[in-house]
Amino acid sequence: MEKKIEYFENPGIENTDRLIELVRERAEELGIKTMVVASVSGKSSLKLADAIPNSKIISITHHAGFRDKDELELNPQYQAELEKRGIPVYVGTHALSGVGRGISNKFGGVTPVEIIAETLRMFSQGVKVCVEISIMAADAGLIPTDEEIIAIGGTARGVDSALVLKSAHMSNFFELRVREIIAMSRP
Repeated sequence: MEKKIEYFENPGIENTDRLIELVRERAEELGIKTMVVASVSGKSSLKLADAIPNSKIISITHHAGFRDKDELELNPQYQAELEKRGIPVYVGTHALSGVGRGISNKFGGVTPVEIIAETLRMFSQGVKVCVEISIMAADAGLIPTDEEIIAIGGTARGVDSALVLKSAHMSNFFELRVREIIAMSRP
């Protein structure tokens, strides 16, 4: 099989529209309906929903306190629109940091999970995010682990990476399989 991968010269929001176009094309080719997208504010999830209206989209945002103590970064206006469209929003601990990051912040050092995250960042931050959010969504029972999905992530704002993968639960992380890279930013 020969497929094209699109590489973005720089990470960031300027790649969002093109990435969504690439995801739409590949989803149609493979018949994939389920997509999980990292969308802190909710804006990227809404853009994806507009571009691919008959898909099952799961929006993943940061957990409360990620930036500011006890605060969610999800835009209430976007949240209301996502709810109106029936798009679930997952708010929870990051699969590739969680308590491990708290331990490292307090005592120094690094945990095995942080090593996995850093290894995935060798590809790109967006690739790490794609893997992470697919685990989070699987653990929440929002996506299947026995079929291919498309995971969409990014770096800071917007989305710039997309993978076709079969997810896994946190408890069997090493069963996760990345099947294709649709696009990613160059690290």
